[in-house]
Amino acid sequence: MRKLKGALIGCGFFAVNQMHGWRDLPEVEMVAICDRDPERLSIVGDEFAVDRRYQSAEAMFFDGGFDFVDIATTVGSHRALVELAVRHKVPAICQKPFAPTLEDAKAMVAAAEVAGIPLMIHENFRWQTPILAVKAVLDSGAIGEPFWGRVSFRSGFDVFSGQPYLARGKRFIIEDLGIHSLDIARFLFGDASRMTARTRRINPDIAGEDVATMLLDHDSGVTSIVDVSYATKLPEEPFPETFVEIDASRGTLRLGKDYRLTVHGPDGTRENRVAPTLLPWASRPWHNIQESVALIQKHWVERLAAGREPDTSGRDNLKTFALVEAAYLSAERGETVDLGDLLG
Repeated sequence: MRKLKGALIGCGFFAVNQMHGWRDLPEVEMVAICDRDPERLSIVGDEFAVDRRYQSAEAMFFDGGFDFVDIATTVGSHRALVELAVRHKVPAICQKPFAPTLEDAKAMVAAAEVAGIPLMIHENFRWQTPILAVKAVLDSGAIGEPFWGRVSFRSGFDVFSGQPYLARGKRFIIEDLGIHSLDIARFLFGDASRMTARTRRINPDIAGEDVATMLLDHDSGVTSIVDVSYATKLPEEPFPETFVEIDASRGTLRLGKDYRLTVHGPDGTRENRVAPTLLPWASRPWHNIQESVALIQKHWVERLAAGREPDTSGRDNLKTFALVEAAYLSAERGETVDLGDLLG
């Protein structure tokens, strides 16, 4: 069977995880990489034995010879690169956040659909093993119909050392981390129609908000709270774990520290660990996120082979992106925002 040939644009901090994930897939061969920084090109190219190295995405697409492109750059370049892939009819994966604005994201989705090419957003948090375990419990009906939930990520971890650009943006935690937590809420409880949010900046050395609390009204009838913080000093640092609480008609679910999942229902209470696999190239505590990278990339390959839309397609991710925009609007105005007004 012929291998799928892939290309990567952006050889920065996180992209190395994606290259490891691609190398683990026997049906994929990464044949080209692109970055404006020649040092990063050399480091990644040498580590993963990729000979074709470009500082220009246009030149890489002109030479062609790949079946998909993985765009792992910062948000400001996403629209131009996705539209470049569209013009060359190349299926594309785009790193989150999808775009600088919701209008840009809508334009990117429309362009891909007109061209008939798959577009997936690298929204990997819903692919974490503990989150998939929570979803499996909900789908089993073991605790009945959920009516309340909480998705929580609170940490004092120094994310700026590895990604210093995060400290400079006027938007920080909702756009960078909250987008993952909001997508988890959608994954578990369905789409949301209304959003109320409050934000704070605790760290004086950054430009954006580092604390956010969001209240969502889901179409399913669930009310959820999504709270995120990089200003929380805990006795034991939980980074990068996401905690989940769900109350339902027949019981409750709690996903807590060290990936402990407690499910209480009519048949009693059971507790087990739903820890991620420590892949050979991964490192603690990042291994939870690193495993989810490998899992979402496997999903992409499977959906390409089957000719089916990926779960985190561009069109699906518009709904998560709209929640991010609604959160910022709500915090700015001090009022509840209707998602229908944003999505049209």
